[in-house]
This record gives sequence, C-alpha cells and structure tokens, in this order.
Amino acid sequence: MDGKDFREFGKAAIDYIADYYETIRDRPVLSNVQPGYLGDLLPKEPPQNGESWRDVLQDVDRVIMPGITHWHSPHFHAYYPTAHSFPSVVGELMSAGFGVVGLSWIASPAMTELEVVMMNWMGRMLGLPEEFLNCSEGPGGGVIQASASESTFVGLLTAKEKKVKDLMDENTSMSEAEIKGKLVAYSSDQSNSSVEKAGLLGSMTMRLLPTNEHGQLTAETLQEAINKDREAGMIPCYLVANLGTTPTCAFDNLEELGPICKREKVWLHVDAAYAGTAFICPEYRHFMKGVEMADSFNFNPHKWMLVNFDCSALWIKDAKYLVEAFNVERIYLKDQHKGLAPEYRHWQIALGRRFRALKIWFVLRIYGVEGIQNHIRKQIGLAQYLEELIKSDNRFEVCTSSMGLVTFRLKGDNSLTQKLLQKISDRKNLFLIAGHANGRFVIRYAVCSRLTEKRDVDYSWKEIKEVTEELIPSKYKSHELEKPTIAPLDIQTISGNVEKSK
Repeated sequence: MDGKDFREFGKAAIDYIADYYETIRDRPVLSNVQPGYLGDLLPKEPPQNGESWRDVLQDVDRVIMPGITHWHSPHFHAYYPTAHSFPSVVGELMSAGFGVVGLSWIASPAMTELEVVMMNWMGRMLGLPEEFLNCSEGPGGGVIQASASESTFVGLLTAKEKKVKDLMDENTSMSEAEIKGKLVAYSSDQSNSSVEKAGLLGSMTMRLLPTNEHGQLTAETLQEAINKDREAGMIPCYLVANLGTTPTCAFDNLEELGPICKREKVWLHVDAAYAGTAFICPEYRHFMKGVEMADSFNFNPHKWMLVNFDCSALWIKDAKYLVEAFNVERIYLKDQHKGLAPEYRHWQIALGRRFRALKIWFVLRIYGVEGIQNHIRKQIGLAQYLEELIKSDNRFEVCTSSMGLVTFRLKGDNSLTQKLLQKISDRKNLFLIAGHANGRFVIRYAVCSRLTEKRDVDYSWKEIKEVTEELIPSKYKSHELEKPTIAPLDIQTISGNVEKSK
C-alpha cells in the first residue's frame, strides 16, 4: 500500500468509525452471534495475493461488526467504563503512524519526555502530593502502564524486592528464598480479580480480608490479620487498598490503613482504577485523604478520563525501589544520557513500550480540565437520576450508589433479581451484569458511555420496568418500548466520499 492508497483507506476508515458512532445508540448493545461464528465466514487459508482495501472494509461490516459488543453504546452499563473520545483515537492513530518503541530516552526522546510531562499534569489534576511527581525534588515519579492489573503486579514485585533487601541488610538468619516464602500480601474481598492474580504471579500469599457493611477494609481487620501472620512466622509485605471497589465502588479509609502500614513496614499500594478520575473534581478528593502515606498510587485514564484503552497511570513515592527491582542492563541499551531522564524500561515488566502519552496529551489539550470535570459530573448525575427512579418503585430497593455506579435488586428472594437480570439479558437491549452487596444478589448499573444522556437512562428504566412486569405486575403496565432498527453502514457511500475528496 502506497501513500495514496493509505490516504484513501484512512479517510474511509475514519468515515466508517464516525458513522458507527452516529448510529450506535440504535444498535442492539449485545451481539447475536454464537461461539465459532467467525470461522465459517473467513477462508481457511490466508490470501496468496493482496486484496483491495475496499474489500477489507466491506468485510469489517460483514464479518466483524455482527460480533461486536458495543461498549460505547448508551445502553452498555456492564463492568465499568472503558473510555473513548475522538481526540484519543487520533492520538492512537498518530502513535501507530510514528511507529516508535520506547526502549530508552534516545530511542525516541519525545516519547519519554511527553510521558514525564503528562504524568505531572495528571498528578496535579488529581491533587496528588508533590513527592509522587517527576517534577518534584524527591525520588518520586510516574509512569504509564498498560492496566491496573500490571500496576498492582509491578507494585507487588517492587514491595517484594524491597522487603527482601531490607531484611537481608538487617543480617537476618534467613536466606533470600526463605524470606520470599514467608511474604504475605493483603487486600479486601471486594478487590478486583487482578489483585488476587498479582499474588499468584508474584508467588506471594494474597489474603482477601472481609469488609464491613459498606464494602470497606477496616483498620481493625487488617491489624488482626497482620498480627495473626506474624505469630505464625509470616512476613507482612504488601497491602492493596481500594478507592472504588469493583462490586460497589466502595472506598477504603487510607487515614486508618496508612498508619498501620507505616508501623508494620508494609508497602501501601492504592488501586483507584475507576474512581481515581473523579479526583479531578475537587469535591471528591476527600475520598483519598491519607494518600500521602501510600507508597504507590494507580488510576486508569482509560476508564473514565476519555483516553482510550490501554492507559494506566502509576506513581511511586520512591522510584529507586522500582528501578532496583526491574533494572537489567545490556550494552545495546546504554546511551550517554543515563540519569538525565527516566529510563522507563526499568519501570515496567516489558522492554518496549508504546507512545501512550500522545493520546493523553490530545485529550487534555482538546477537552481541558473543565471538559473532563463536566464529563465526570454529568455521569455521576445520571447515576443519581437512575437511583431516584428506582426508589420511586416500591418493588425495588437501591443497595448502593457511588460515583457512576448504582446497584439494585427486587425486594424478596435473590431468585427474583436473578430472573430479572436473565430476562433483561435475553432481550439484548441493555447490558447489565450481576454483583453481590452484603451477601445479596444485585444488578450493577454503571454509566459507561460518554454518549449517555438522560433519555438513555429513561430508556433503561422503561426496559427494566417492562421486564419486571412479567415477574411482579404493578397496577399500571408500562408502555411497550420502541425497538429501533439499524441498517448496515453504507460502504459505497463512504467510498464515494473518498472519491469526492480527491
């Protein structure tokens, strides 16, 4: 493909994406395909000769689009948001177009230096203490990881190496292997599954401690677990505190947990993957009081900050521990600029890295801090609106409401709510998932798409009520929802537009 074809293909692809978003509200949010559907639509062997990009784009519509779950549909309310915006898409395009790999500063100076600046910008937007930032005089700094899963794992490995080194420096009678075999990590039973996986991958016992009725890990529970482990000859090493848990978006109290970690010499990692973006709004920063006691802090711009996946921001209060844990030098990686800029290959698991800072820069330049604040406040307001709708129907109860997430259930036995969720899922007009709150089966409703408006919440509520009528009829039956239809995107029109643009 030459430059001329690339221009045509690129313009047609952008037209296709723009048309997709203009029609996404009218598409069934869930796919109707069955496992294995794609194998019957594609040849068994790769093509021997190159094909036209127009044929490829036609097949995107024919083969790929039917199997897409529309994560950015205003009717997608599962999991948590995965962020999206057009400035971020263009940032991804330019990153792919430049094709650079960040092995070291000299491998692409702009890549490293823009990341340093973006991590400083975001840290200040969130109100993080200065000692976490690259621009501070101290040893702290920030780095972009792929996901919160990686950030938690990187934090665990860093804490592990630090603990081993500290104990070996104390002339302990234990060998390095004996120390590693006794290390213990902690988090709550409300943590993301990636926290448990970090323990498995890092060969460290991960204790998932019970939470209180608000989904929080308490200081009393943590201290009790640490005392019990010390009595058994184990070595407490790492705590993952949650600011916005996966099931209900609950917030651990850092002001209570931090002093315990400091006293017990336990590394405190803060996982604020989803809710961390809300700290850009000053009115929500009280949730992270005590963050100055953390050793590392992570949030995902790719969840709620309008930056496309993948992009996870990790700050370390003292980056030397991270570098010591991951530093592997080779002569082909050395250059004369060592010590003058971060060598981010020592701050992560992989050697190479993508130019993720570019899409952050585009989003922050085009939306600005106020634009992102407006986005967060709007989505929280929509969740609060749904909460009031649910409370207006005495067949339901709201179980939790935090940030952009509401959990609710039908009053009565758990089986009623399970049936409700199954019927909603079968209709494929909304995508909701299950959860548990205080031992009860609940439905999670997260405001995810940046396109979501009040009319979409109204649509959701009508859909939920209509299905509920089949289980628990009310005095007045809800009106039947109109089910929109959607035609395939017109590739011929897109191609025609390309011709006109020549």
